[in-house]
Amino acid sequence: MTYRVCFVCTGNICRSPMAESVFRARVAGAGLDDRIEVDSAGTGGWHEGEGADPRTVAVLRDNGYEAGHTARQFDPSWFARLDLVVALDAGHLRALRRLAPTERDAAKVRLLRSYDPGVGDDLDVPDPYYGDREGFEQCLEMVEAASDGLLAAVSEHVEGQAA
Repeated sequence: MTYRVCFVCTGNICRSPMAESVFRARVAGAGLDDRIEVDSAGTGGWHEGEGADPRTVAVLRDNGYEAGHTARQFDPSWFARLDLVVALDAGHLRALRRLAPTERDAAKVRLLRSYDPGVGDDLDVPDPYYGDREGFEQCLEMVEAASDGLLAAVSEHVEGQAA
């Protein structure tokens, strides 16, 4: 059985494609790419069909990650096939929970940084879009820090499904 994870930010050109790429690499590194499916979307459709922001692409490539991506908007019907919906900030979390057709679907939505054991009270990954490259590098650092904890949680669930 495949476990499906979708990362969601606002426009699906900065934070969520970055999280998708990093997490996909973690999944592959753990040898779980045949059991865990990873994708991303945006709460809005402003950039639908476009590639990731060039700064996202550059930061990902400079750090050894794949950067191919096409933006799309999250569709509430996807809740039925997804196991986990990972929001990049509290605004996305609220929007996704409002979109969820059932309480069970709403419970699938979690904040990415809630998987980072070293994080404080602020669980948002700030939007780097209106800043410079440094903001994208900081975004990557936050995503990487949370990805190991997320992989541990998802792996535990996947292993539980296999038992």
